[in-house]
Amino acid sequence: MSAGVIGPRRRLRSAGRFLVLGLGAVITLAPLAWMVSASFMVAGESTVVPPRFWPRHPTLEHYVHLFTRLDLARHFLNSAVIAVSATVLSVLINSLAGYAFAKLPFAGRDRVFRGMALALVVPAQVGMLPLFLLLREMGLVNTWTGAIVPYLASVFGIFMVRQYALTIPDELLDAARVDGAGEWRLFATIVLPVLAPILATLATFTFLSAWNDFLWPLIILSDSARHTLPVALANLSGEHVQDAELMMAGSVLTILPAMVVFLIFQRAYVRGILSGGLKE
Repeated sequence: MSAGVIGPRRRLRSAGRFLVLGLGAVITLAPLAWMVSASFMVAGESTVVPPRFWPRHPTLEHYVHLFTRLDLARHFLNSAVIAVSATVLSVLINSLAGYAFAKLPFAGRDRVFRGMALALVVPAQVGMLPLFLLLREMGLVNTWTGAIVPYLASVFGIFMVRQYALTIPDELLDAARVDGAGEWRLFATIVLPVLAPILATLATFTFLSAWNDFLWPLIILSDSARHTLPVALANLSGEHVQDAELMMAGSVLTILPAMVVFLIFQRAYVRGILSGGLKE
């Protein structure tokens, strides 16, 4: 078959793929775009027939109402404190544990890791009841500490860091030890920079999980003043079920920080996922 025939066919297939991907993107983003648009509509405008995509008279009244009358700023701050604290502590603890399982020899290391890996098939919801009972005995119910505990160390995070740390040459670490570097200095100056892509991935994943989590904060935080944004939004839905535009404004405020964090770290996130080899 001549090159003149292959060229147009290849371009046609490429155009078809781009068309399908573009259509998928439109279908995915259209509800989000309407949610943002509806948050600027006056009360009742989003439910008219036929439905409108753009607000006729844009207004910020729903955002003002959320912060002045419903005190959403408090719940926003609660979510920020829990998500940021969980992310920082998770990155620190999981990086230390993952590096230890990858490069530090100790008795039973591989058996312990295989036992931990089995927990990956157990749904997180199964462990919520025993974890709640344990935290209740420790006096951590209805505290930010109790809300942060599930994110401190995760099997998935340790697994990701460990698999990535396996790609660090042992010769590099041995050379640093010969030069007199202690384990803490070696970890801080050599291991952490190498682990940066996977740690950025872990940080993004942890922040999104902690920020969007609804079930665990609902269980552990009994005081409504300590509720996170998803829990507060669910309560708001029950009280203002007819205020669609107000609910859309609350939804925008809930997803906006998560989208910003993902857009900032998306390159590092994708790079960490793609380059984390499964070396044994």
